[in-house]
Amino acid sequence: MTGQEAQSGAPLDPSQLRFLTRSVTAEEIAAVTAVLTAAAAEQAAAGREARAEQGPDAWARTQRNLRGELRPGAGAWRSFSG
Repeated sequence: MTGQEAQSGAPLDPSQLRFLTRSVTAEEIAAVTAVLTAAAAEQAAAGREARAEQGPDAWARTQRNLRGELRPGAGAWRSFSG
């Protein structure tokens, strides 16, 4: 199951699973499918929470205010310490 499928809420297709053990019952397939679906959903939720805690993305950071207007004149550079 890809992260995209987990985020979209699409159920896991048991035909995508490959069991190496012989004579797997339908109940065992259903149990494995349920566990993997729940694990993928938890991982997707954790990923969404981690993204939300990171803060603003690069696009939002570029939207900050620009510096103020430069005003030339007598004494304008008096406080310049650079």
